[in-house]
Amino acid sequence: MQIAFLVGLVLGMLWFLEKILGTPMVIRPIVVSSVIGIVLGDVKTGVMIGASLELIFMGAIQIGGAVPPDVLVGAGLGTAFAISTGEGSEVALALALPIAILAQSLKVIVFIVRSWFMDFAVKLAENANIKGLVTLNIGGLLLQSLMYFVVGFTAILFGSTAVEAFVNSIPAVIMSGLKAAGGLLPAVGFALLLQPMMDMKNILYFLLGFIFVSYMNLPILAITIMGLVLAFIITYEMDKGPGGLKASNAIDDDMEGLFDD
Repeated sequence: MQIAFLVGLVLGMLWFLEKILGTPMVIRPIVVSSVIGIVLGDVKTGVMIGASLELIFMGAIQIGGAVPPDVLVGAGLGTAFAISTGEGSEVALALALPIAILAQSLKVIVFIVRSWFMDFAVKLAENANIKGLVTLNIGGLLLQSLMYFVVGFTAILFGSTAVEAFVNSIPAVIMSGLKAAGGLLPAVGFALLLQPMMDMKNILYFLLGFIFVSYMNLPILAITIMGLVLAFIITYEMDKGPGGLKASNAIDDDMEGLFDD
């Protein structure tokens, strides 16, 4: 009961903070899983699961009317179930995406309910009732936060035992397959994110990174620093002509002098 309450409270509060503070990205998996790990007393597992889930949900961002899988619920419940069952990141990776897709439908239902507030909001705006608009906005936000609390509380309260029994009943062969699939999911998520970026102009950079990782065994931090240096050179040196930055600065100075005259 206490764990279910805490998980539901975390989900509801993170959603409230995400919207009331202007989208500071506190509902991303790296934050959600870490907070769940703190609440459940296993910070290390929470952080590791959050980093893995971030690769899967990296491209899950709501744009316009499209509603992506619910990252907050998927990461929060996936991490909570993984820690409570003691199976670690493999269970979280296997459960997070299905849970997120299910929560996506619940979010759409709440959006439909909140759409009923629009006519009232228009009347408040016509009367310049700023206090009423703020109250209505906070009320809608609390309604959705309540949805996240109820989903998290109910899932953990009635689902943790069932999930634990289900995980324990899975044959070793199938569990090995789930672990293998869980290991592939971050790669699939990253590939989906990179797909619209891939073309003949930048494919060589991906191959270069693959060589650094596979054949030179360089750590991610070293490759990231090399990528930043390479991006700086390409952006500020090669694209500025023979003179690089100096030539660019000289041209800018000449243009400023021209307009000053």
